[in-house]
Amino acid sequence: MQPSTPSDPIRAGQRLRWARDALADPALELVRASTDAGFRSYWRTSGHEPSGIVMDSPPDREDVRPWLRIRTLLEQGGVRVPRVLAQDIERGFLLLEDLGADTCLQAIDADNADAMFDAAIDQLLKLQAIAVPADFPAYDEALLARELRLFDEWFLGRHLGIALECAALETLDLAYRRLVDAALAQPQVLVHRDFMPRNLMPVAGGLAVLDFQDAVRGPIAYDPLSLFKDAFLSWPQARVDGWLEHYHARAHAAGLPVPPLPRFRRDADWIGVQRHLKVIGIFARLNHRDGKPRYLADVPRFFAYLDGVLPRYPELEPLQALIEHTVKPAMASGATRA
Repeated sequence: MQPSTPSDPIRAGQRLRWARDALADPALELVRASTDAGFRSYWRTSGHEPSGIVMDSPPDREDVRPWLRIRTLLEQGGVRVPRVLAQDIERGFLLLEDLGADTCLQAIDADNADAMFDAAIDQLLKLQAIAVPADFPAYDEALLARELRLFDEWFLGRHLGIALECAALETLDLAYRRLVDAALAQPQVLVHRDFMPRNLMPVAGGLAVLDFQDAVRGPIAYDPLSLFKDAFLSWPQARVDGWLEHYHARAHAAGLPVPPLPRFRRDADWIGVQRHLKVIGIFARLNHRDGKPRYLADVPRFFAYLDGVLPRYPELEPLQALIEHTVKPAMASGATRA
């Protein structure tokens, strides 16, 4: 049996029949609502009011139960998440409330960013205050290291065609070791792992949180850093610094285990380096493995983030030197592999 895909006509027929049955409307249609959700796909009902969103999560590709479990955990903690109106777990169909077409990424600008990020912090503080279940996955050494290896496997090796010599490999290994140790030393809380404007929706009374299915127990600075150093939108460093300080003050007041501000700033910088390297690797993988080249246009954003942080920490100087003397020249020469 071939795995089902969003364009599979058999799956499309099952999806439409299920939606019509769930809403008792034999005339409704479905139109694609969004893309890039892994193996899941999202469809907006058409011809039925109020509209809803059908999440199609083919059981042979992506079990919907982890998503439902985390949604319930977040909702019980007071986080605004999409409401589930109907579900068929065995077939992988959910009917969700329709929160609209535009995420915060489309809505945010220089004038409303302070208010929007404050609303995002409202949700983040609730998320981070949730007691993490004992059996929850952890952002442990193995996961942190595996993510870092995406950088040298997919960006350096696959995308740039760089075969690192032993000394360079040792440099990367040492940098990765230091980044992993720093992440593990942070206070551990519930971590969304992609808490950024594209995964936040403006709704009545604040923001709703999306794309939470990869949540883990992990370092407290990860989500605030992800929010202010976005994958698709950059802000002046002075504003980022101010937002991080504002988050820290609110987190401290809420009783979350944030360290003193100087240490928190360092933690945010270091977990940011881990995230930036990982995302560069992911964007290269999206291009070469998944046929989605558009993400490569945002790779320079992450090197700019690295440029702003690495010079401040002598322990990371070897990584900075490797990027400056090996990686950037290869990028400048256009030496990429198809």
